[in-house]
Amino acid sequence: MSMASGGERSSSTSHRHTNRLAKEKSPYLLQHAHNPVDWYPWGQDAFNKAKNEDKPIFLSVGYSTCHWCHVMERESFEDEEIGKILSDNFVCIKLDREERPDVDKVYMTFVQATSGGGGWPMSVWLTPDLRPFIGGTYFPPRDHRGRPGLKTVLTRIIEQWQNNRTALETSGERILDALKKGTAVDAKPGESPPLAPDIAKRCFQQLAHSYEEEYGGFRDAPKFPSPVNLMFLMTYWSVNRSTSEGVEALQMALHTLRMMALGGIHDHVSQGFHRYSTDSSWHVPHFEKMLYDQAQLAVAYINAYQVSGEQVFANVAKDILVYVSRDLSDKSGGFYSAEDADSVPASGGTEKREGAFCVWTASEVRELLQDVVEGATGSATQADIFMHHYGVKEQGNVSPEQDPHGELQGQNVLIVRYSVELTAAHFGISVEKVHQVLTSARAKMAEVRRSRPQPHLDTKMLGSWNGLMLSAYARVGAVLGDKALLERGVKAVNFLKEHLWDAERQTILRSCYRGDKMEVQQIFPPISGFLDDYAFIISGLLDLYEATLQMEWLEWAEELQLRQDVLFLDDQGGGYFCSDPTDGTVLLRLKEDQDGAEPSGNSVSASNLLRLSHYTGRQDWLQRSQQLLAAFSDRLSRVPIALPEMVRALMAHHYTLKQIVICGQRDAPDTMGLLATVNSLFLPHKVLILHDQDADTFLSQRLPVLSSMIQQGGVATAYICQDFTCSLPVTDPQELRRLLLDGVTEMQAY
Repeated sequence: MSMASGGERSSSTSHRHTNRLAKEKSPYLLQHAHNPVDWYPWGQDAFNKAKNEDKPIFLSVGYSTCHWCHVMERESFEDEEIGKILSDNFVCIKLDREERPDVDKVYMTFVQATSGGGGWPMSVWLTPDLRPFIGGTYFPPRDHRGRPGLKTVLTRIIEQWQNNRTALETSGERILDALKKGTAVDAKPGESPPLAPDIAKRCFQQLAHSYEEEYGGFRDAPKFPSPVNLMFLMTYWSVNRSTSEGVEALQMALHTLRMMALGGIHDHVSQGFHRYSTDSSWHVPHFEKMLYDQAQLAVAYINAYQVSGEQVFANVAKDILVYVSRDLSDKSGGFYSAEDADSVPASGGTEKREGAFCVWTASEVRELLQDVVEGATGSATQADIFMHHYGVKEQGNVSPEQDPHGELQGQNVLIVRYSVELTAAHFGISVEKVHQVLTSARAKMAEVRRSRPQPHLDTKMLGSWNGLMLSAYARVGAVLGDKALLERGVKAVNFLKEHLWDAERQTILRSCYRGDKMEVQQIFPPISGFLDDYAFIISGLLDLYEATLQMEWLEWAEELQLRQDVLFLDDQGGGYFCSDPTDGTVLLRLKEDQDGAEPSGNSVSASNLLRLSHYTGRQDWLQRSQQLLAAFSDRLSRVPIALPEMVRALMAHHYTLKQIVICGQRDAPDTMGLLATVNSLFLPHKVLILHDQDADTFLSQRLPVLSSMIQQGGVATAYICQDFTCSLPVTDPQELRRLLLDGVTEMQAY
């Protein structure tokens, strides 16, 4: 049921009901503020009520762009009869999983263990002390085709609570105890991480086994972008370039990225990527756009450009950031969470439809693009060329199987059907002319799109996802030498410092919100950050340091890592808990063990600790990273495909990071030449250090060895080191490129 999208009611209508969610800031909670249900947000007020009245809790979890959450709200939570049953017999709590991923994870673990499935909306019934005893996902309002409706489920639970409460509580207790044991991730004393080459090879083989050769990707349908898989494959190639498996890994990654860029999952008119494809050819997407997908895909595409030199990959990476800058950016510098799949069709009506904002009828295209293209065969119009290239059909190009609700009948989802060269040959015009026609057509269509009713925008700003986006701007900006992208990255960090960092408590905050007057708002008390918030922001700061070489970002990364260790570290078992282990309302102390739509906080932390150990000389961080990997040893050995990002960290330990030290002044042309060389290459196992003798007290205090590295002949000079055994100094960018690509032969200790 984890399909997604959603929407809110028009604010202009008068409401029969208003509950206490109206005082919240989360867009998801606000969508339920006018249900005839006595909703509470997650918190002590609700817990106290449940204890005082000795009532079970109904916990309903979702997010604002979740389609089935929206369906359940419309069918059940707006139903007066169901609303009364809920309010009279339960303490009803509504939770935004993006605000409280820790709570969501605990109860999703329970639902998956007891029902064999999971997804959102999640519906869980708890005792007053928050222990789950029954759970599920979407329920229809009333019995339907043998499936019990929510009304029936509620009636049965009320009856069981009154007559069989002890058995319910005992069963829930037993399952919770089993989950505590089953979810424990600990390193045995003295345990080492598993062998990286073996684990990496197994991860590659598991991915190759699930790879779909025709269109790329890792299953038939639905097909998700899975950037963590693509990043692993490119990294695997980088250390296995001469083997057939290495070549195959690269081919899998690049083919998938090419096919996605051509497909309907890629928004050809307004940029960015939709959440997933409902078919195997990346054609008909689920139209929601998530910030975390844009961030990770921008990095995957820019890495593909570094590896292949193909301009198309750089163009897609830039396109993604154009979309994010235009549509998901707050004036404060923060990034919004998501754009919905559903919106009201431009043709009228009040019922929202999946994809209405993004799709086109053939007649719309013909009407908009009437100009005849000079020199084209048969006096072809712009529309003829555009429709041929993007597979637009008179009757629509979406098959009924991809459109179970009939929302896309007669509509077209744009997908590139021919290369520009083939389209040019078909119409007897030059490739350059085709580029001009398509660029002009897309601009006209983007203008029309702007006049359509907009999909719901989730304007919540999350620490973790902003950290991922920071990495994207830093890394794409560095590779392309694009100052504007780097400046946008700096603006994002300044937003994090101003709005998601509590300097007094030395705490990252999870979220903030856009107010009615476009100002940034906070709830009280604010939600403290989780492991992901720290890990992703630290990673973004390290990327921004390497892109700008401004020391303050490295300093803040070190400061945040120290705080992360205090708040989340498991001293005994290794690794980090997802949330504050002292929070008694979160019943399971979990360590996320899956790199899915987002990488896990532990996977990213394993890399952060390793990188930081090279910047700070702190051996304890190196050991902590190794202990983390040892804690996940069993999972890495059995199913490395579940943790491709952590496998990359394991590989970085094994192949050891190269320290690339550039001695020079940051903005001097000779320094810039050497930096551009480093940034042009895909070097997953490196840290980049600028040693400016006049400026960098932070690094020279922590790495005394830098004092012996000096400019040669007064010009910027590069040293390539492993464990500070370094190459002979080089000043020529081409020579540096050769050393980085071929490996370093002549080394000397410093």
